[in-house]
Amino acid sequence: MAKILFVMTGVDYWTLADGTRHPTGFWAEEAVAPYETFTAAGHRITVATPGGVQPTVDRASLAAEVNGGQAGADKVAAALTSMPELQQPVKLEDVDLAEYDAVFYPGGHGPMEDLAVNADSGRLLTLALRSGKPLGVVCHAPAALLAARDEDGSSPFAGYRLTGFTNTEETQAGLADKAKWLLQDRLVELGADFQEGAPWAPYVVVDRNLVTGQNPASSGPLAVELLKKLA
Repeated sequence: MAKILFVMTGVDYWTLADGTRHPTGFWAEEAVAPYETFTAAGHRITVATPGGVQPTVDRASLAAEVNGGQAGADKVAAALTSMPELQQPVKLEDVDLAEYDAVFYPGGHGPMEDLAVNADSGRLLTLALRSGKPLGVVCHAPAALLAARDEDGSSPFAGYRLTGFTNTEETQAGLADKAKWLLQDRLVELGADFQEGAPWAPYVVVDRNLVTGQNPASSGPLAVELLKKLA
């Protein structure tokens, strides 16, 4: 049995270019699908957030249209209520990587607000990457990679093949022209080898111990790849 750390956003909004706050949080499927995959395999989950606040689900991620219908939406909502770890997060700043066998970051627009500039998360990511432990990051959560820095100020993720929510998907979601910055652009700027699959289709990139997924549909397949590295 492995211990897997879920690092999740602690905010319920994303500040847009005009200063308004777009309601958000974490994306339900991106927490639920990996959680179910990992726990079914017998692994234990711990949730960490900045300050230890309870993470907020993005209400849009509970809508029928993004869950294959109302039955799917009801299933995801029910799954969230059966995840007690969401109600008892630990403080991200107190996390000791040595206590965990793998690290996973669910997405949602929330990480664009807080984890993208969170130094504690940045240090954890840097350590996890260097440790060789499986590190999974999906959708908008790669925004957290922007806060990771080596001693010389460069990004430890420079040169890594990875993916994340694309400019095309942000445009199709109707938020690209409202955002302060776009995730794909920032990941390219930090020196990552950004890989892009078809919009909204499952797409996972594996480079050494780093496993990244492009969008919500990629969260389940990402979890399967992460499990392979824990075997």
